[in-house]
Amino acid sequence: MKNFSPILIRIAIALVFIWFGIQQLIDPTSWFGFLPTWVNSIPISQTAFIYLNGWFELMFGTALLFGFYSRITAGLLGLHLLGITQSVGYGALGVRDFGLAFTALSIAFSPASPFSLDAVFKKNDPLVVTTYTPPRTQEPIIEHTKFI
Repeated sequence: MKNFSPILIRIAIALVFIWFGIQQLIDPTSWFGFLPTWVNSIPISQTAFIYLNGWFELMFGTALLFGFYSRITAGLLGLHLLGITQSVGYGALGVRDFGLAFTALSIAFSPASPFSLDAVFKKNDPLVVTTYTPPRTQEPIIEHTKFI
């Protein structure tokens, strides 16, 4: 059962991002109240900013759902949520987003799931090979090989 926990966490948080992304694309005006004040100083409208954020969350949430570059995707989503946490401050929304950010970051620091596109496209080529040549011999000895 413990082997399924990381998969369930990945799917659950991916669905959260997908849901929020879709909501922002459906009705961007209802999200104006959540925007930080610095958004007014950038050269795009609030609506365009919400659309960009919605697409970001939808695309990366979908990638995380299917486990496509899940560690990179989860890392980006976790950092995104930490930025949101910083902008909304300490309160119900900030604490929620802080917890979700660390959930996403925990996925980024975990090995790839066997039930993901990462596992489907996984190569059996070694990523890192460390060699050591003893002083009195010419043949290198492979000490460690790490596969991705």
